[in-house]
Amino acid sequence: MTNSKLEVLTPQNCQLIFIDHQPQMAFGVQSMDRQALKNNTVGLAKAAKIFNIPATITTVETESFSGFTYPELLDVFPGQKLLERTSMNSWDDQKVRDALAANGRKKVVVSGLWTEVCNNSFALCAMAEGNFEIYMVADASGRTSKEAHDYAMLRMIQAGVVPVTWQQVMLEWQRDWAHRDTYDAVMKLVKEHSGAYGMGVDYAYTMVHKAAQRTSGKHDALAPVPAG
Repeated sequence: MTNSKLEVLTPQNCQLIFIDHQPQMAFGVQSMDRQALKNNTVGLAKAAKIFNIPATITTVETESFSGFTYPELLDVFPGQKLLERTSMNSWDDQKVRDALAANGRKKVVVSGLWTEVCNNSFALCAMAEGNFEIYMVADASGRTSKEAHDYAMLRMIQAGVVPVTWQQVMLEWQRDWAHRDTYDAVMKLVKEHSGAYGMGVDYAYTMVHKAAQRTSGKHDALAPVPAG
């Protein structure tokens, strides 16, 4: 029997869900740097936009507790409706089930807060009741401690969830640098969100390939003048 988890992620075979990327949920994250978490989440969203991956954004108790979704994330998908819930488990909301079903793709890439609560319960139920495959983006998901993250990831992996990182997902979607229709957009995203990798790309473009600097305007350098 064919193991569908051996199929790499492609722009045609998967969809994405963002769960509860809201400030009150982010305040509780202790497993990784919160600014890095936001960077990775927004980077993943921008990658999905480049490859036209269907994305669902769901929120919980926005005005009574959790606050509004990161504006940087919302701006990637202008005008998109947010699926508000009361349950910690997104699978309990019919709107979420309907959105996933409407996209017609069984591989679901998940980024959310918190790993040990909202991500865990959604993943287990979506696999058990919806027959979805879950790909959990570990570095675009936050948790209340490193231990909470580690054990939640272990529990999900034991149940069949596939652990991934946001750059891994993006580069699987790109797959081949000969795919020129997405190459420039991916490189732009790498330079903005991929840390040292992005810095290396900037260096290669400007120092090796003599491309213009990525600044919005020109910045002249003054020559050294020894003090005397």
